[in-house]
Amino acid sequence: MTHVLVTGGVRSGKSRYAECLMDAAAPVTYLTPGYPADPARDAEWAARVAAHRLRRPGAWRTVETLALAGELAAADGPVLVDCLGTWLTRLLDSWQAWDADDNAWLSRLADETDALADAVRTHPHDVVLVTNEVGWGLVSEYRAGRLFADNLGRINQAIGAACDQVVLLVAGRPLTL
Repeated sequence: MTHVLVTGGVRSGKSRYAECLMDAAAPVTYLTPGYPADPARDAEWAARVAAHRLRRPGAWRTVETLALAGELAAADGPVLVDCLGTWLTRLLDSWQAWDADDNAWLSRLADETDALADAVRTHPHDVVLVTNEVGWGLVSEYRAGRLFADNLGRINQAIGAACDQVVLLVAGRPLTL
């Protein structure tokens, strides 16, 4: 049993690499917190989702959810989570946190992150999680950009600590940290 966090920049090959770490013949549970594909609302997003779905082996079961910790804990077998950046975005959207005057949602995010890290640590099968690497560029002049980078950085640290291995993808090439 191995627990791996795969990180890297946008279009670095993270998802494809993460998928290759799983046994294509095994009944993998693929947890995705992304927005449902709606071509009428966002054709480009729908095309991305469709491309991801086409790559998945037939034995894999896709679960679209924000309840990553609960679904991971309930899964009976290997799990792939793609992606923590999308999870954070959807959580912040659902809590209307982007423009909130207070930071009351921060404790909810800490609880969600702790629960996910615990679920990763205790899962008795392989777990691979995908995330985006943040913080290698300028600090955003916009609050939303700073909010995202700061909190995804914290999530990545917590989940990285719960994993046996962290792999950084750069230009499609893996670097085990």
